[in-house]
Amino acid sequence: MAEHTRPAGVQSVGRALDIIELIDQAGGEMALVEISAASGLPMPTIHRLVRTLVDRNYLRQLPDRRYALGARLIPLGNAALDAFGSRSSSLLAEVVRRIGESANLAALDGDMLVYVGQAPAPRAMRMFTQLGQHVHPHCRAAGKALLAQLDDEQVRGILTRGGMPALTPATITDPDTFVDQLASVRAEGVAHEVGEMEEGVTCLALPVLGATSNLAVSISGPASRMTETLQQHAIPVLREAAEEIAVQLAG
Repeated sequence: MAEHTRPAGVQSVGRALDIIELIDQAGGEMALVEISAASGLPMPTIHRLVRTLVDRNYLRQLPDRRYALGARLIPLGNAALDAFGSRSSSLLAEVVRRIGESANLAALDGDMLVYVGQAPAPRAMRMFTQLGQHVHPHCRAAGKALLAQLDDEQVRGILTRGGMPALTPATITDPDTFVDQLASVRAEGVAHEVGEMEEGVTCLALPVLGATSNLAVSISGPASRMTETLQQHAIPVLREAAEEIAVQLAG
């Protein structure tokens, strides 16, 4: 990783963070030689930095001597997502004002989807999402929007590890069918869910592109109100919100 592309700072800290980011981008685990090749750093330097990160539980060594992201990152990531969810509440509230249905902000946490922000619709019949709840991503629009940002091999790994339980008769439970649907999500830039998580509920989601936290913004409501006309109106509103969230993250 070229040093001149980074702003001035403490070199060893920057290199340690580079290693964590490289392992994350590689799917969560790498061998020392792979880290060295990807970073451009010599093996002795890599070994010293990795040893420090393992000692602090930011990385862990696997039985096959590869290195994976460590447990210390989980509470830090959750705290960061909680804080950002609070900061994004005004953006989600604006989505609700313009569309009239509940808005959510979600992220991938390992193989599961977690909701980190929500603004409920001002209606008697509305969708509620429990913040911090970890759910399967395959039957939710936000999960599809996020999984579509990964390659098919990574998606199949998540589906294999987490499973694809059927929550309704409409839930997709076949990995091949799901991967095929993600191709459409990538082409359209929008993910749909029609009665797959709960019968009679329709959801729409867009990814927060360019964000390092892998977020998606979504709306959900009763199918009777989530008409095609409303969804077409909602897409540019969600896209605008996603762009503003990405700007917040970059700042």
